[in-house]
Amino acid sequence: MNKRNALIGLSAAALVTIAGFEGYRGSAYDDGVGVQTIGFGTTENVKAGDKITPERALGLLYRDANDIAARIAGCVGDVPVYPHEADAFVSLAYNIGAAAFCKSTLVKKLKQTPPDYAGACAEILRWNRAGGRVMAGLKKRRQQEYELCTQGGGK
Repeated sequence: MNKRNALIGLSAAALVTIAGFEGYRGSAYDDGVGVQTIGFGTTENVKAGDKITPERALGLLYRDANDIAARIAGCVGDVPVYPHEADAFVSLAYNIGAAAFCKSTLVKKLKQTPPDYAGACAEILRWNRAGGRVMAGLKKRRQQEYELCTQGGGK
């Protein structure tokens, strides 16, 4: 059985989860709220008309997700989490950004004594809006991240 440990990192499972949620697009597109996006959700330095290969997109996904994992590990600190909880948190933070994740009530619930793991996982469900409106795709993604967080994705 997996044990809660103090490290949030980027696992292969988290990388695959994020890639599945984001999907691959070889051409830059507007994400619906005005942000140019490409590959598996990369937004940094993306301009309309940009193109990317699947191989390059995977490399950027790895780089970006690894950076997010390191940043959220810093704000969660030494709170022990199960690997499946970490995977859910990394997926969420990849989508909403590390800064928003680190300022969230989710992190506050993890850092209280004792940690409120169930409450932290439930906070995932609140992040279902883009541009101020509930998005069906985000609602579905958050439900799946919540299930991963609470149940390990059915494992």
